[in-house]
Amino acid sequence: MSSLPWMSATEAVRLVNSGDRVFIHGSAATPVRLVRALLDRHAELHDVELTAISTFGDLGFDRPEVQGPFYLNSLFVSANMRSMVDGPYGDYVPVFLSEIPRLFEKGILPLDVALVHVSPPDRHGWCSLGVSVDVARSAVRNARTLIAQVNPNMPRTLGDGHVHISRFAALVEVNDPLPEVDYAAQVGPKERRIAELVSALVEDGSTLQLGIGAIPDAILGALGGHKDLGIHTEMCSNGIIELVRSGVVTNKYKKKHRGKVATAFAFGTRRLYDLVDDNPFFTFLDAQYVNDGKVIRENPKVVAVNSAIEVDFTGQVCADSIGTYQFSGVGGQMDFMRGAALSEGGKPIIALCSTTAKGASKIVPFLKPGAGVVTTRAHVHYVVTEHGVAYLYGKNLQQRAQALTDIAAPEHREELEKAYRERFEKHRS
Repeated sequence: MSSLPWMSATEAVRLVNSGDRVFIHGSAATPVRLVRALLDRHAELHDVELTAISTFGDLGFDRPEVQGPFYLNSLFVSANMRSMVDGPYGDYVPVFLSEIPRLFEKGILPLDVALVHVSPPDRHGWCSLGVSVDVARSAVRNARTLIAQVNPNMPRTLGDGHVHISRFAALVEVNDPLPEVDYAAQVGPKERRIAELVSALVEDGSTLQLGIGAIPDAILGALGGHKDLGIHTEMCSNGIIELVRSGVVTNKYKKKHRGKVATAFAFGTRRLYDLVDDNPFFTFLDAQYVNDGKVIRENPKVVAVNSAIEVDFTGQVCADSIGTYQFSGVGGQMDFMRGAALSEGGKPIIALCSTTAKGASKIVPFLKPGAGVVTTRAHVHYVVTEHGVAYLYGKNLQQRAQALTDIAAPEHREELEKAYRERFEKHRS
């Protein structure tokens, strides 16, 4: 081990040159030390493009002095990068999560350097990409230079995320806690009611995919009375912990990775990280595979639950932007919505609170100008709010508008019904 290239973060990031494209490992595996050390070189670098999916931690993207030498070309936008992406020194690439690895492999976004966060090597010299295999596996395979932040707090996960230590040009030893989030703490009465409605749609033996946030964790918390559920999802959160420990999640009826939870990344609290550590019940896989619709549809009764920023009268789902303001990204929503629809007995579900934190309706006659359609109206089957379930599959535009109005917040229904009449009554004259 003494012959390996151990060095400080400051020394390691000197391998980055002006004009390089640099991949940043994401989610709970964000290599905060390496990113901050790289940004500290702002005075000596120029035209460095950073690319990543969601990242967490205080990375310093909002520092004025780094905006110029560095440009953030984001593949999924998280809170700590929105100011840069929506400003003059950043932008967003609309892309399915399942197709991001292909961008690296096909040289569409060739990578010069990858900054990753790994577990310490085992006795054979293999490190693990830990809680974020997703697109990082492809980045590691395709980047010219690999720099690793090595952390004993990173779980050693099983599956596709193993990298031999000899692949790294620089190694930086850290002992930092991973970022944590407990979405259960954000669950309120609306989320609990949505969870009740969605859980009633989930049959025993179903295979689940749930997105990120309070609603997915609330739904998982409402499934304690179910039997033999399976998990095939891009993301695992704390909500699965009790379902696994109580035996509700058995993965018994899955056709892909039967007996195992299949996921691309995990983000929660230390309890979740400890659960997945060296646990063969979990397999962490490349997002190109996990989010492949052909793979998803082979599992039985796939229930895919994802959220939205707003849904229009026809069922178009905006989940990544507020008008032209880029809030998040396409991610894997469409991958799983379509995969669930094609699964035998599958149910694609959009679940959202009926209003924003400021009280505006999320059920709207028209999406905001510039809003991105992540899931098309032809793909939407179920929409659930705390006020009910709208089943849109096979319904015409007028029927959809009425069904969605019926599950909107009561204080907004009069306004929505007026918009309904203005749009559709002309067809009756």
